[in-house]
Amino acid sequence: MATSASTINLQTGEEARQATAISPARLIGRRFLRNKLAIAGGVVLILLYMSALFADFIAPVPYTEVHEDYVFMPPQLPRFRDEQGNFHLRPFVYGLDSELDMDTFRFVYSEIHEAKYPIKFFVEGYEYKLFGLIPFNRHLYGVDAPGVFYLLGSDDLGHDMVARVFMGARISLTIGLVGVILTIIFGATLGTVSGFYGGGLDTMIQRVIEFLMSFPAIPLWAALAAAMPPNWSPLQRFFAISVILSLIEWTGLARQVRAKVLSFREMEYTLAARAAGASDARIIFRHMLPNAFSHIIVVATLAIPGMILAETALSFLGLGIQPPQTSWGALLKQAQLVSVLLQQPWLLIPAFFVIAAVLTFNFVGDGLRDAVDPYSL
Repeated sequence: MATSASTINLQTGEEARQATAISPARLIGRRFLRNKLAIAGGVVLILLYMSALFADFIAPVPYTEVHEDYVFMPPQLPRFRDEQGNFHLRPFVYGLDSELDMDTFRFVYSEIHEAKYPIKFFVEGYEYKLFGLIPFNRHLYGVDAPGVFYLLGSDDLGHDMVARVFMGARISLTIGLVGVILTIIFGATLGTVSGFYGGGLDTMIQRVIEFLMSFPAIPLWAALAAAMPPNWSPLQRFFAISVILSLIEWTGLARQVRAKVLSFREMEYTLAARAAGASDARIIFRHMLPNAFSHIIVVATLAIPGMILAETALSFLGLGIQPPQTSWGALLKQAQLVSVLLQQPWLLIPAFFVIAAVLTFNFVGDGLRDAVDPYSL
């Protein structure tokens, strides 16, 4: 009996020793992996960013290509059975004939059952640069000319909505990341300096933060976006909007980092580093910022949806991304009229991508927040 009890004690001690040997990063990873909603959100986010990265490969035609004969074309669904009920292993679409309705002044499309166009995969098409480097001309799907396949329909100029949505994802998803990176740089730097040095510098930084936070965000963003020169290139406009979106967002992060640094300043490891003669830069970058890093990542992840919504709002109002570039907000600008929503509801498809991106970022952010919480179960 004594041997059995000692064995149990040894096993318990070994388990405790293994538990204490787990690094904080592994503990955070374990907690995060237990959150199924966060994992699902992460998978959806990966798919969204992969689709944005391979937008040219997914798109059957260039997103700027105009088709005057297929204006406001409704979405076409792949077919496996023809009008006679025969099953086809390869999906196909019918040819189309368009006619202008003189009562509604919009095109009405009818199928030509005699013309079947099989949907082919990994087809040759327009040439583009994969990852911006490798010349490539393969696309995920397509049909032979003169057939067309509008999986998500077309807009008022006959642009393919699949190409527009996934090319727009590049702008909308990337602008959120760039804006958050700038937010982290401004917020973490100024928050750390404010909390570490205190005194008059802290007071001045906090007053600047309060001044910026007193402005209503959307009107300020709209005013700054409207002040941008119209002759700026799309790249200049992209980075300008990223800076505008991060102009106010960094203030909240700076205050939270300042509060963390104020508590870290009195910790034993900080006092020991000071006694050992460590410089201020070493104390900040070696001891303080690493301890606040998990909190910064959580705040940044939760801030990305706000950036995406802000860009969508600016582009929807005509103050963001301008043609020929496109984004989800610019695509939704076409759906402002009630008549358009009633007659061409597929123009709202970009809204579902915005909702998916915002929700999944929130799921991942909530999962990270719970994972870094030391009191979470």
